[in-house]
Amino acid sequence: MADLGTRFTTEGLVIKEMNVGESDRLVTLFTREHGIIKAFASGAKNIKSKKGAATKLLTYSSFTILNKKGTNRIYEATAISQFFSMGSDLEILSLSQYFCELCFFFGEAEVANSDLLKLILNSLHFITKEKRNPYLIKAITELRIAATNGYMPSLIACENCSQFETDIMYFSLLDGSLSCSECGLRDGDMAINKTILSAMRHIVFSEINKLYSFSIPDEDAKILSDITERYLETQTDQKFQTLEFLNSIKE
Repeated sequence: MADLGTRFTTEGLVIKEMNVGESDRLVTLFTREHGIIKAFASGAKNIKSKKGAATKLLTYSSFTILNKKGTNRIYEATAISQFFSMGSDLEILSLSQYFCELCFFFGEAEVANSDLLKLILNSLHFITKEKRNPYLIKAITELRIAATNGYMPSLIACENCSQFETDIMYFSLLDGSLSCSECGLRDGDMAINKTILSAMRHIVFSEINKLYSFSIPDEDAKILSDITERYLETQTDQKFQTLEFLNSIKE
């Protein structure tokens, strides 16, 4: 009997795309139930193809996928939400692609991670639809990912004297701990004020439905973004290509 394969339906975000031949597309999806999967979309580049819009980068779609002999092929695809459009701001587009790279780095093949997917979708929504401060949304995404993927910082109090907070405290990029101004600066520390510390505590400890329910001054958001970026890179020992491009265009 011929192998008819297994068909399943899932929702997912297109985090990578690659053209194959003249009309096909190979996409990497970060899905709700199956984690990261790769799938071919036959004819997706054809103008009349219903799969075209749904399989573009930064599109969240519903997919019906046929798995046959270990290869996934998209049978049907319907776009649910698109986070990219022609003429999009280059900085916002680059930040969105950075979020996709974070998905690829922290996600796993065939392992569900609905919390990470929800975080990325929310962050994409807030920078593209709500037009929130991109520095703040970037910082929220980076620190929350770190906290929920094995790099939880210790933000309760000074690690030496247990003081809850002082006007200026020091955050360690090396181990995520705090030191108060009285205990002093250590190697790998960055100075943070009360506003930034409060924001970091909110990002780490709040429920997901309250995660984005705060704002801080723009200058503090930039400092926080620099801290969370450097903390994530230090902890993972990883240089993210999309982040390097984002920083190059900001400069």
